[in-house]
Amino acid sequence: MPLDDELDQIFADRDRDNMQPTIDALLPLYESHPENARVLYEVGGAYDTAGHETIAQGFYEKALAAGLEGDLLRRCYLQYGSTLRNLGEYEKSSDIFRKARTAFPGSPELGVFEAITAHAAGQPNESIALLLEVVAEFVGTPDMERYKPAISGNAAYIRSVEETRPR
Repeated sequence: MPLDDELDQIFADRDRDNMQPTIDALLPLYESHPENARVLYEVGGAYDTAGHETIAQGFYEKALAAGLEGDLLRRCYLQYGSTLRNLGEYEKSSDIFRKARTAFPGSPELGVFEAITAHAAGQPNESIALLLEVVAEFVGTPDMERYKPAISGNAAYIRSVEETRPR
C-alpha cells in the first residue's frame, strides 16, 4: 500500500479519545521513513492530540524543516502554533501564526488561532482586533460588507489601545 494511503487509513481509524493505537501504528512508518515530512507531521499531530505537546513540538519542527507543502503545511502551522501556545511559548506561537497567515492569507482559521494565542498571552485587545479583522475579511453577508470599514476601523482602534496601554 502506498505510504499516503497507509497514513490516510491510520487516521480514518483513529479514536481522538485514545490516540495510543494511532501512535503505535505511526511509529513503524516513522522508523522506515524518518525524513518524510508528512510522516513527521502526522506523528506530531497524533502526539499532540494525545496531550503530549512537548513531543509533538519536536515532530512539527522536523516536519517543517523536511519541507511540508500545501494544505499539510497550513495545518502544521496551525497545530504547531497552538502547541507552542499550550506550552506557554506565546511569542513563538504568534510568530508562527504571522508566518502562516502570510503564506496562507485565505485561511481564516489561522487568524482565529492567532487571536487565541494573543488572549492567552494576556493581550485581550489584540485578540479582539484579530477576530474583528477575520470577521471583516471573511464574513461576506450584505450587512457585513456595509459595515466592513467600521469593523476594520474598530479593530485598528482596539489594537491601538493595546499598544498604548502600560504593561
